[in-house]
Amino acid sequence: MKIEYDPTKELLYIWFGTVGTKAVQTTTVSPGVHADFDASGKLIGLEVLDATEVLGKSVQFEVTLPSLLEASQR
Repeated sequence: MKIEYDPTKELLYIWFGTVGTKAVQTTTVSPGVHADFDASGKLIGLEVLDATEVLGKSVQFEVTLPSLLEASQR
């Protein structure tokens, strides 16, 4: 995952796939938030326009990772 922010354009982009992968479909998730999908329908990124207006001045992400025991049981 890679997060890019352009303060001049007020644009936040979160890459879930390989950076630079071309989107073949974009879906509006909510006003100012767009999800990009690749040719196989996999989510590759989220774009947030007017980021500080949509998200506020602070953005915090939380990720829950599986424990080593859970991962070894897969």
